[in-house]
Amino acid sequence: MKLLLDEHFSPEIARQLRKLGHDVVAVKEQPSLIARTDRVHFASTSQQQRAIVTQDLGDFRPLLTQAMRAGTKTYGLVCVPSRVKLSRKAFGALTEALDELLRRNPDDDAAMKAGGEIWLAVL
Repeated sequence: MKLLLDEHFSPEIARQLRKLGHDVVAVKEQPSLIARTDRVHFASTSQQQRAIVTQDLGDFRPLLTQAMRAGTKTYGLVCVPSRVKLSRKAFGALTEALDELLRRNPDDDAAMKAGGEIWLAVL
């Protein structure tokens, strides 16, 4: 599975995951996506064959539903629980949880096989 970290996630998480051998990029690392809408972010995931990692389910779930109904190829969502604070202190736990998720789900369409969403288990 390849991932795009939503704009609320630090690019440092993507860098750490790449060091572990994963194909992960952050919105903040892609100039064409910075300060763009969630709709643009979601559309880019299909082109890049990536699931998007987000806490912003209010925006991304409707986009996922719309894509699925239209038969548009999508790679789904990796949902981070809202109780997880996106602070420097959380980098390690988020990186570890995403590393484990990626090791357990190597297929590009793993989220779609799970119904479109995979919930991240973060301690």
